[in-house]
Amino acid sequence: MSEFLTTRQLQDILHVDRTTIYRMADDGRIPAVKVGSQWRFPRQSIEGWLKTQSPVGATVQDTPTSSESDLSKLIPLECVQRIQDTFADILGVMLMVTDLSGRPVTTPSHICPLYALAQRSPVAQEQCRQEWAALARQPDLQPSFSHSYLGLLHTRGLVRVGSELRAMVVVSGIAPTLWPPADTEIARLTEYLDATEAEVRQALAQAFMLSSAQKQQILAYVQRIADIVAHIMNERNILFMKLRNIAELSRI
Repeated sequence: MSEFLTTRQLQDILHVDRTTIYRMADDGRIPAVKVGSQWRFPRQSIEGWLKTQSPVGATVQDTPTSSESDLSKLIPLECVQRIQDTFADILGVMLMVTDLSGRPVTTPSHICPLYALAQRSPVAQEQCRQEWAALARQPDLQPSFSHSYLGLLHTRGLVRVGSELRAMVVVSGIAPTLWPPADTEIARLTEYLDATEAEVRQALAQAFMLSSAQKQQILAYVQRIADIVAHIMNERNILFMKLRNIAELSRI
């Protein structure tokens, strides 16, 4: 096995073009020596560099392929679930991670009783998914509250992996200022959720009642929570890329 890698071999490992490799060698950003007019890359130095540096030229295309409905490959679910549970308990709201189509990736934490009723109805469950998908499409990057079909307030923080949006942290179950709703709205919810009036009224009474200051705190925290999830996903992605690169290097 040669002690040096060629430019072509390094291209195959790093998945970047030849020009990028030459520029990095010229700038001293990657271990390299020049033999005549040709760059060569010491194998052991490259192996050490791969273990300590973020992948070169990493883009969203370098991330593991993942459909919006299969983020479990990017998210260490047990770790994120524990963080999510903790924030939900501290903030006193329902909290979950969904993909951009509104499908939950984690198990909802501190579940809202009205949402629990909605999960018994396929129609209501699909309506929740569509509403969360609409949150992802909101043009404003700053979190803000909007009303759900259940009459509750919800908001979201966006999760980025590299330069691409991949998921959301959704906060829900918050009662608006005028709560509980009027009898006509309770009748609508009873029919919509295919539940008894007693079940609906009990669920409405258990909606999360927050002060104006607490609601502002939610808006301030939801993106920070999303950023924590994004950091975990990015670090996991970088680790997997390094392991993949090392495995490819060992086969050369």
